[in-house]
Amino acid sequence: MTPRDDSDANSNAHSNRWSDLDRPPLNAVALRRALVRDGGRGGLWSDVQVVARTGSTNSDLVALAVAGKAAEGTVLIAEEQDAGRGRLDRRWTAPARSGLFFSVLLKPTGVPVERWGWLPLLAGVAMATGLSRSAGVDTALKWPNDLLVTVEGEERKVGGILAERAGDDAVVVGIGINVTLRADELPVPGAGSLALAGAATTDRDTILRTVLRSLEQWFEKWRSVAGDPAASGLQDTYAAGCATLGREVRAELPGNTSITGEAVALDGDGRLVLATAEGVQQPVGAGDIVHLRPAGSAGSPGSE
Repeated sequence: MTPRDDSDANSNAHSNRWSDLDRPPLNAVALRRALVRDGGRGGLWSDVQVVARTGSTNSDLVALAVAGKAAEGTVLIAEEQDAGRGRLDRRWTAPARSGLFFSVLLKPTGVPVERWGWLPLLAGVAMATGLSRSAGVDTALKWPNDLLVTVEGEERKVGGILAERAGDDAVVVGIGINVTLRADELPVPGAGSLALAGAATTDRDTILRTVLRSLEQWFEKWRSVAGDPAASGLQDTYAAGCATLGREVRAELPGNTSITGEAVALDGDGRLVLATAEGVQQPVGAGDIVHLRPAGSAGSPGSE
């Protein structure tokens, strides 16, 4: 299977890569030159593909990986997605070239499978670090897979992560970042964009290169210690930049149940620990988290 690319199938303004001069297309050649390893330079990224439009980069890359047609370190980027997916199979779309919508194929060789659940959290730290360096915005992590910025004094979601198994030995991590979405284009009231947060740059090539380099650094560090979240510094760095910790939250769990309490810690398995009114410390491994009271202050993960 190859990613669907509809750029030549429709010549209207919707698919014209230069239809919005404020949103130029990515430079695929320059991205490959900057990121892809060669015979004289080691590195994680083995291939960078840019398509004008597809349904979901995650679905495409999982299919390619399972079919043996994608190597570790493949990066698949779409200028536009019309069937993008988030957690719980939620669907979302965004205007062409208004963000970064990409998936990467990772193989956590030497890492026990029970530690693979740290990959979405690792990607969150890498996103936050990369955006701080490239766009100069303060970010905060919302457990387990959202990235927040402040827009007009309010926390807004600027990015999200979705990790999926791809066969027995690989994981595809999908990342979406709202870059130039305008106020009238926001899909929901809680959404935001780098532009609305006052980013120093909205150059998507620069931002993508920086985020991918940050992801490579964190992944290699984590993999080199067999995925140990403490030894790699991942657990502490995530906790330091997590806007969820220290707040009263409601965890909406599978099966239409929920738990309310203060988010007090992140355990060694990457679960969020809630202290309930009954005096119980309850770890939560999956679910939607609703922040019930404003944060005092939220920082961003620093550089590794």
